[in-house]
Amino acid sequence: MTEFLGPGSSFGFDVDKGGGMLEVKERTVCPKKGGLSSDIQDWRILVVDDDPLSRSFLEEAFVNLGVKVKAVDDGLAAWRLLERSEFDLIVSDQKMPRMTGLELLERLRDAEKETPLVLVTAYGTTELAVKALRLGADDVLVKPVGLEQIELVLERLRKKQTLVEENRYLRSQTNSEGEIICESPGMHAVVHLARRVARESVTVLLTGESGTGKEVIANELHNASLRKRKPFVKVNCAAVPETLMESEFFGHEAGAFTGANKARPGKFEIANGGTIFLDEIGEIPLGLQAKLLRVLEDRIVQRVGGDRERAVDVRVVAATNRNLEEQVGKGAFREDLFFRLNVFPIHIPPLRERREDILPLVRHFLDREIRKQGGDRSLILDAKTEQLFQNYSWPGNVREVRNLVQRAVVLAQDGVIRPELVVSWLGESNPTVELPRPSPKKPVQDGIKALVGRTIKEVEDRLIHETLKVCGGNRTKAAKILGVTPRTLYNRLKTPPAHG
Repeated sequence: MTEFLGPGSSFGFDVDKGGGMLEVKERTVCPKKGGLSSDIQDWRILVVDDDPLSRSFLEEAFVNLGVKVKAVDDGLAAWRLLERSEFDLIVSDQKMPRMTGLELLERLRDAEKETPLVLVTAYGTTELAVKALRLGADDVLVKPVGLEQIELVLERLRKKQTLVEENRYLRSQTNSEGEIICESPGMHAVVHLARRVARESVTVLLTGESGTGKEVIANELHNASLRKRKPFVKVNCAAVPETLMESEFFGHEAGAFTGANKARPGKFEIANGGTIFLDEIGEIPLGLQAKLLRVLEDRIVQRVGGDRERAVDVRVVAATNRNLEEQVGKGAFREDLFFRLNVFPIHIPPLRERREDILPLVRHFLDREIRKQGGDRSLILDAKTEQLFQNYSWPGNVREVRNLVQRAVVLAQDGVIRPELVVSWLGESNPTVELPRPSPKKPVQDGIKALVGRTIKEVEDRLIHETLKVCGGNRTKAAKILGVTPRTLYNRLKTPPAHG
C-alpha cells in the first residue's frame, strides 16, 4: 500500500504492474512522536520550488528539524546541481517553468540516479499520484504541506532506506559457503560449541590456521542465533588499507576526507541488530585497536569527521590465524582488547588433524562445481586419488581442497579424476600448474645463477610477483608463503617496483 498524503489526511492505494488501481481509501495522518531519528539529521535535502513562499517554508521546516538543506527555484537548476552534488532526498514541486517535477524525476531515473524524490503539488489527483509513483517517486504531498506530514514522510523514507541498504548488503554477501561438512569428532565438538553459544550475545573468538573454515563457523553462529533475521556483516581486516580502516569500521561524514562526497555508515552501523564478523582481527593496527575496544565496551560508534555518538547493538565474532597471546607479549596487540575478544574462544583444528573430513569435503565441492556447470556431468574419484587425498597434509586446509577440486573439474577428461591429474598439485607450496617437479640440483643452481647481477629489491619483487601468481592473487595466502603478514605485503606492494 502506497500512501498519497493530503493536508491532514492521506489516500492509500495499490498499483499493479499493468497499470490498474486496485484500492483507494482515505486515512488520517498521525504525527510521529519522539522527534526525528538521529540518522535523518545527517541527510542533505534539496528543495525545488518556484513559489518563494512555499520554498521558504519547506527550507525553514527542514532547518528547524536539524536537517541540512539546499533550495533552488526550478527543476533545471536542480538538475544542474544534481549533476555535481549528492543529496539524500529531493522534495520537488510539480508545476514549475523550464522543467516540472515529473520531468526532473524522469531525468533522474534515466540517469540511473537512485536519490529518493517526494513530489509536492497543489493539484492532488489520484492520476497524478499514480503516474508519479510509476516513475519512481517515493511519495506525493498536497499543498499546503504540514510539519507533521514532513516528519512522517522522512521517518518512512529512513526506514525504507535502512531496509534497502541491509538487503543490498545481504545480497552482496550471499554465497554457498555456509554448509558445514564434518565427520570428525574434532569438528563435531566445534559445531556443538558454536550452536551452544549462538543464542547468547557474548563475543566469540575463532582461532585456527588459514582456510580451516572460520567464516563457515561464524555464519553458523549467526544463523543459529536470535539475530539471524538481521545483517551478518563480514570485514576482512587484512584486506582493508590502513588509511581507510577507521572509515570502513565506523563510517564517515560528508567532507571528512578527500573523496568523501557523501556521509556513509560504517560496518558496525550496517550490522546494527545483527552480527559483525571481524576476520583477520590480528591485522588491525594498534592505533585503531583502542577505538575498537571502546566500541566493544560501550557499543557506541563515532563516524570519521563527525561528533555525534551512535548506539549500536551488534554481536561480535572475531577470527585470527595468529597467536594473539604471543602478539600481546610482543606489544603488537593490546592486552585489554584481547581479553575483550577472548570471552568465548573456539579453536578450529587444521584438516590434517581431522582426516575423516577430507573425502566428504572433496565430494561436497565436487558436487557443487558440477551443479554450477548445469548438473549434467558425472565425475568420480579414482580409488588411488582418494588415497592420495587422504594421505596429503593439506597445508591450505579446506580452502586448498576447494581450489584443487575446482581445477580438477575443469581438466578431468573421461569422467574420472585420476592420480596423474592431481599428483603434481599436491605440494606444500600449492603449485597451480601441472608441471613435473624440478629435478635434482642443476635447475635450482641455474635459477640462482640467473639472479646474479640483480639487486636485492629486484629479486624480492620477482619473488613476490611469482608467489602472487601461484596464489591466484590471494595476498593473505601469498603472505603466509613468504613468511610476512598480509599488512607487510600490502605495504610492500605499494612501493614502486625496481627496474633493471
